[in-house]
Amino acid sequence: MKVLNLRCANGHAFEGWFDSEDDFLSQNGGQRIACPLCSDAVIVRMPSAPRLNFGAKSTTADTIAADASATSAPMTAPMPAPMQDLWMQAVRHVMANTEDVGTKFAEEARRIHYGESKQRGIRGQATPRERNALLDEGIEVAALPIPDALKGTLQ
Repeated sequence: MKVLNLRCANGHAFEGWFDSEDDFLSQNGGQRIACPLCSDAVIVRMPSAPRLNFGAKSTTADTIAADASATSAPMTAPMPAPMQDLWMQAVRHVMANTEDVGTKFAEEARRIHYGESKQRGIRGQATPRERNALLDEGIEVAALPIPDALKGTLQ
């Protein structure tokens, strides 16, 4: 079993476990690997301690830049692990303390705002146009991307 350090195009770092190097290449080439935070499928392998050549003159930053240039998507600076942890805690808190109203988010937010439905925390999907209309009406909303891994039952 190989444990690889991976990063998505949005800078989220995570680990992947694979049977072999070929298994990783096959899954990544088939876009079957996705970031657990943002579901991005543009994944690059990051250097790991057992793979570093301490006698070479290239730096880790050079290696990262070379890996990043191999993809077509621009790489952003990685989000520090403590920030990723805090963000995931916030997402889990929202998931545990709100009701999912799905695509009826805008409609239900209005009903709550105008007192036609009981006051409670809700989450769901709204288009940018719907979000802007809610904001224009004085209804506070915020877009919060929920990782696919948290949307369903974890195995």
